[in-house]
Amino acid sequence: MNWDWDKLQEKRQRQPRQNSSGGRDAGSGGGGNNEPPRKRDFGGLPPDPLRKIREFVAPGGKTLWFLAGGVFVLWLLSGIYIVEPDEEGVVLRFGKYNRTVPSGPHYRIPFPIESVYTPKVTQVQRVEVGFRSQARAGAGQPQVRAVPEEAYTLTGDENIVNVQFSVQYRIRDAVEFLFRVTNQAAVVQNAAEAAMREIIGTSEIDSALTDGRLRIQDDATRLLQSILDRYEVGVEVIAVQLQDVHPPHDVIEAFRDVASAREDKIRIINEAEAYRNEILPRARGRAAEMINQAEAYRATRVRAAEGEAGRFEAVLAEYEKAREVTRKRLYYETLEEIFSSREMEKILLPAGSTDRTLPLLPLDGLGTRMVRPTQLGGGQ
Repeated sequence: MNWDWDKLQEKRQRQPRQNSSGGRDAGSGGGGNNEPPRKRDFGGLPPDPLRKIREFVAPGGKTLWFLAGGVFVLWLLSGIYIVEPDEEGVVLRFGKYNRTVPSGPHYRIPFPIESVYTPKVTQVQRVEVGFRSQARAGAGQPQVRAVPEEAYTLTGDENIVNVQFSVQYRIRDAVEFLFRVTNQAAVVQNAAEAAMREIIGTSEIDSALTDGRLRIQDDATRLLQSILDRYEVGVEVIAVQLQDVHPPHDVIEAFRDVASAREDKIRIINEAEAYRNEILPRARGRAAEMINQAEAYRATRVRAAEGEAGRFEAVLAEYEKAREVTRKRLYYETLEEIFSSREMEKILLPAGSTDRTLPLLPLDGLGTRMVRPTQLGGGQ
């Protein structure tokens, strides 16, 4: 290319000389021509731009090599990429999986040799079945739109219920999530709908409406995870949450009455259980107290009886030794005990009064009189 430009320039330099010599010959021949020579246009380009381009490219093509080198360096630098902390890098080489890299700065062979996908593996994603949440402008609560074709399902006792629930999941295997299936959210939603229909189909409507919701959520979570594992979707199900479970609108009032009655039944049973738990410990404590008192009374009476028996045996031994003295001693001790007791009411009658008085004791209205012991019969 440089050689062609040089030949072109040399040809332009020789042309004016030839035109000037031809003019002299023509003048000598008697046909003088005084017109200035015309400038010829090569390639439709003015001469000045051609010269500037030649001067720019002329020094051995170094500028082109410099530009090509700069473009190559930029191409190499385009292979630097950063994986965010909540992401995982999946590198493809010529469209085929090559490696998985953790978060941080990394390098790949620039496009079109290698490409990188960075899915967010720690982000909790959510799909809704049976309803759709729609944000309303200027409102704090989202607007819920029902989707009946997804919500209606048949229970085990052949009743129709409207089940609205949501599924929370996150990416467990980025490679499976990206390349095993397409439209992953739709796959999770369809699998969740199938799992919930199977669980509701084995449950009764009363259980779904009242106290069986927790069991249904747990069973649906396990079944959905097994389905997604078979499909190799590469996600982990965190929770399946029932948002609303209710019968069709035509019979919803009757079902609400049944549910209220069941709730009242459960409440009454709980109150009875609480009352029983309150009464039984108290009764057991009272019974234990009475048993302990009886045991203490029995032990006291037994000990007292044993003591009286021992005392009687001791007195009997002394009585065998001196019967008359022991008899009088017992008589005096008994009288002393009777007269010294302030709690015992005593009625004293003179000697011989029993012959003239009916011996009906006690005689109300009579006070207690203290007399000498000699007034008793025989002075005894």
